[in-house]
Amino acid sequence: MKITELLTKETIHLDLKSQNKSTVIDELVNVLDKAGKLSDSEKFKEGILKREEQSTTGIGEGVAIPHAKTNAVKQAAIAFGKSIDGIDYESLDGQPAHLFFMIAAPEGANNTHLEALSRLSSILMKEEARQKLLNAKTSSEVIGIIDSYDQEDSKEESTASSNKKFIVAVTACPTGIAHTFMAADSLKAKAEEMGVDIKVETRGAGGAKNVLTQSDIDNAIAVIVAADTNVETDRFAGKHVIETHVADGIRRPKELIEKAIKQDAPVYKGSGNKSSNSEDKHQGRGIASQIYKHLMNGVSNMLPFVVGGGILIAISFMFGYNAFNPEDPSYHPIAEALMTIGGGNAFGLIVPILAAFIAMSIADRPGFAAGAVGGMLAASGGAGFLGGIIAGFLAGYVVVGLKKVFAGLPASLEGIKTILIYPLLGIAITGFTMLYVVNKPVGALNTSITEWLTGLGTGNAILLGIVLGLMMAFDMGGPVNKAAYVFGTGLLASGVYEPMAAIMAAGMVPPLGIALATTIFKNKFTKQEQDAGKANYIMGLSFITEGAIPFAAADPIRVIPSIMAGSAVAGALSMMFEIGLRAPHGGLFVIPLVDGAWFMYLLAIVIGAVVSALLIGFLKKPIR
Repeated sequence: MKITELLTKETIHLDLKSQNKSTVIDELVNVLDKAGKLSDSEKFKEGILKREEQSTTGIGEGVAIPHAKTNAVKQAAIAFGKSIDGIDYESLDGQPAHLFFMIAAPEGANNTHLEALSRLSSILMKEEARQKLLNAKTSSEVIGIIDSYDQEDSKEESTASSNKKFIVAVTACPTGIAHTFMAADSLKAKAEEMGVDIKVETRGAGGAKNVLTQSDIDNAIAVIVAADTNVETDRFAGKHVIETHVADGIRRPKELIEKAIKQDAPVYKGSGNKSSNSEDKHQGRGIASQIYKHLMNGVSNMLPFVVGGGILIAISFMFGYNAFNPEDPSYHPIAEALMTIGGGNAFGLIVPILAAFIAMSIADRPGFAAGAVGGMLAASGGAGFLGGIIAGFLAGYVVVGLKKVFAGLPASLEGIKTILIYPLLGIAITGFTMLYVVNKPVGALNTSITEWLTGLGTGNAILLGIVLGLMMAFDMGGPVNKAAYVFGTGLLASGVYEPMAAIMAAGMVPPLGIALATTIFKNKFTKQEQDAGKANYIMGLSFITEGAIPFAAADPIRVIPSIMAGSAVAGALSMMFEIGLRAPHGGLFVIPLVDGAWFMYLLAIVIGAVVSALLIGFLKKPIR
């Protein structure tokens, strides 16, 4: 779609009479209303003012771009107004604004509309284009100027070249219409001028564009996040990350790029959540990486329910394992409340949340409802955790299919897709499929797995503990670690608690083993590493395996095999001692609540940590 399909002669006003910000907004809203673009001018104005409260849309250089996305807009449109004398619009540079583009986007604006709006933002970053618009005498001249600069460009930026410094950036604003793209263009233009390679991911109203791959992030010397809305940042763990407002990307690109080159920003630690919203476009990893990305989006959003609910359940056990049951002699009302909150509600949402966010990762927001309902059907129908995963992927791709089927609807019907068509048909198709195709066979499979694990002999149980231990330490929070953890949490709902105990013991060992090694073998570590090692005591006792990552990354050949060996020992001993754990998280705080001898469980963790520490100490060379 061309910009001039949204900016027409009827929405151009070349002689604004306003003297201040409030009246110029009224004047431009009136232009759009008279052109028949609004269904409710007052509601649209409210949207404009709400956006201005977040940050001024007077971007400087004599330009202001007030905008709103609301159902008060009948048809996507752009109003252009010009003031030769200039109007005080509270712009970022403190100077009067002369050129005004008011953007009206309907709630269901499609990607072609949004792409056109983003191109307008890019055009306005060009000084030459701004000067021509300021000199334009007629509406036809304005349209001709915009047309001359309006070129669709779908090419993605390249990654790092061999002879230039390479940085990556993410830009995002609350509405995702204007500032997102202007900040991106400003950063790209300044980087080119400074001889720096840059790749900028834009997270606009039409979704993420030019998405950063893991390779981009790995190759970058620093990351700039210029955003006034939430951006997934855990993918930048270990990188120097500069976090600032989207307006700074527009106004201060040189300063931000210079800080990135100097790595003048703290190294981002991450929250331990390794999920990422980025698309990995490496050939050979396409389908597998996409499946993993969608699955991890579900798992990462599910984990707070698992952790919070699980610890509440564990606390309820302090009153007695059956104290939540009103018919049991040990009954306590607080135990019942804790179990209701943690077990009946937080845990009850695990599978629906998992499915909903897998579907949302695949199909964006339209997939959420179908995924949530599919997950609830999986949970209530006996398909459990595995059924929830199937429901998430099923719902996501059903909605993707619906988007393609209804892509040809007239623009006037665009808004009903997300509020009627996708939820109605997505929920129905996913629901019927789960009820009549998925639940029975997956439920039978779950029953078989539970029976097999319950009937494991001691030898097989120890082998399972070893495998789970190796998985937990292999990548310390990565996909293999998460696969083991998901396996354990899934079995909790089936009443199988031993694997979860082995998984937590094994996950605590890597940071504890490293902490012990830095304490015992001081001559093998720098002073900085010794200080970092002390923090690993806390992370290990809190079941935060990721604390071991910096040490493993610095010396993978010696450290990774050492911590894998210790975790395997801890997992095997936990299974051998027949320890069960009903809480999926908690570390040191839930050790006294395990099924079995808690001191034997603690012994398994200690032995595993000592094995890792000794191996690290013997394998590492002294610091000279």
